[in-house]
Amino acid sequence: MSIHPLVSQLRFARSEFVRCLEGVSEADAAQRLLPMNCISWFVGHLANQEQAYWVLIAQDKLVVPGLNDLVGFGKPASTPPLSEMWTAWRTVTTAADRFLESLSADRLVEHMMFKGKPRPESIGTMLQRNIYHYWFHTGEAHAVRQQLGHTNLPDFVGDMTSAIYRPE
Repeated sequence: MSIHPLVSQLRFARSEFVRCLEGVSEADAAQRLLPMNCISWFVGHLANQEQAYWVLIAQDKLVVPGLNDLVGFGKPASTPPLSEMWTAWRTVTTAADRFLESLSADRLVEHMMFKGKPRPESIGTMLQRNIYHYWFHTGEAHAVRQQLGHTNLPDFVGDMTSAIYRPE
């Protein structure tokens, strides 16, 4: 079974997020430039969304306990260590891929069940939301890096050979 094009797009968004953050130090990653969150928070926050969608709801598993309390939407601001957030992100995305790699076009219109109720968004819409969430925080992280005085940052979207257009 081939990987669905939207899953390829998510993987590309992830890779661009990682590329945007190459070379960020622990100290810089923990700096908050108000009202924005810090870079390490962005990493954990995106891992938290993937864990909620593709691990907890889709697979009824939790691979990084406590992540939502630390970096979840609406939770108090935090400045977690970058290395811990990258470890959490890798753990979550590896677990998420087990579900994502199983998706077909037919499944994308389904609504997953959580706590006995169907989710309001289809799997496909949740996947799009996840992709767009990555781009939102990639831009925000890039802005934080510029404000921190980082130079030689990526100028534009990178090599798209892993995310070329292909019809379903």
